[in-house]
Amino acid sequence: MVAPTALEALYALLTAAAVTTLLTPLTMILARAVGAIDEPRERGLSTRPTPLLGGLAIFAGVLVATLVWLPAGYGRYPHLWQGVLYGCALITLVGALDDRFDLHPAAKLVGQVIAAIVVVHFGVQVRAITLPFFGVLHFPNTGPTNAGPILTVVALVAMMNVVNFSDGVDGLTAGVCMIIAATLAVLAFNLDREQPGVLAALTAGASLGFLFFNFPPASTFMGDSGSNLLGLLMGVIAVEAAVKTAAVVSFVLPLILLAVPFLDTTFVVMKRLKYRQPIYRADSEHFHHRMARIGFSTRRTIAYLYAWTLMLAGLALALRFIPYSDHRGHFNVLWSIVMVVIALFVATASVYLVYVLEILKFSRLDSARLRHLRPHASAEEIERGVSEDFETGEFEAVSQGR
Repeated sequence: MVAPTALEALYALLTAAAVTTLLTPLTMILARAVGAIDEPRERGLSTRPTPLLGGLAIFAGVLVATLVWLPAGYGRYPHLWQGVLYGCALITLVGALDDRFDLHPAAKLVGQVIAAIVVVHFGVQVRAITLPFFGVLHFPNTGPTNAGPILTVVALVAMMNVVNFSDGVDGLTAGVCMIIAATLAVLAFNLDREQPGVLAALTAGASLGFLFFNFPPASTFMGDSGSNLLGLLMGVIAVEAAVKTAAVVSFVLPLILLAVPFLDTTFVVMKRLKYRQPIYRADSEHFHHRMARIGFSTRRTIAYLYAWTLMLAGLALALRFIPYSDHRGHFNVLWSIVMVVIALFVATASVYLVYVLEILKFSRLDSARLRHLRPHASAEEIERGVSEDFETGEFEAVSQGR
């Protein structure tokens, strides 16, 4: 089969976007008919009943674009994309059932594992990864350990949950996945992984098509049917487009691109473990919840998270396209300095964003405490009191005033 071109990837993106855009209103009608509605609740950010099942339209966009632009696999796996579609169909169905009937977490996990196994069976599996400074690390794909397929299944299930956990505010998951998938499409073509590049492009297109209806104020949500589907696709693309290649930075690039949803999930899971709560129990400690609590609007929240994702995408592209090294131990001094400056800027901005979230949270809490203690104080006096608390480090008083 002739390798697809970048123009065909663009056509695939547009096809997926068009199909998803056209079918999303139908999924809204279906969701209302079957009662798959997201009701406003304490831990959610929706203010009115909103139809779910948007993932069905995303799947339709992916399905049509894949059948048109990726009708077969490659190499040893001629039915690779057919298997990916099987896995996507299964996880979309499980997610749709959860959107309607609120399945038990164990049932959802079983569905995720089976979908991942189907995809791995058809060839999406890691046999080796190339690590900077360490070289190639091989995983056996046969024998008693069978490490390659097992690790791939675990990674795909983790990816589905990472994306699913981060789906909690209008436009967030669709927008972030669109940015990540589009960046992976560019990287895949540069790494001579054209077919995975097309899959990444059409995934970006399906996310874009849904975003027309999901951008705040959202008229529909993708639900678990969409977030699990996009999580599975993100995992498949990361494996096929980058991790399987022999490029030195191939393993690092997906980790950089997926840093925002991974960090979000890591913070939440660690907090649940700290307070001995079930990992699967929903709460309001995600980045978007914290931003809402300190006064950010929904649009401002996703603007910050989009910008953060775009910065990380820029870093991933720089690592691939800036000629700072020949990857054989020889570095170009000037380009290495440029690369270090970019990496430091992105790292500093990322740390600062998390830091600002904490500082603004303390500021709001301390301001509320001072207003309670000094109800007749002016706004200037309250602001001065907050500044003094920051200078003296009296954050314990803030927590006591919650």
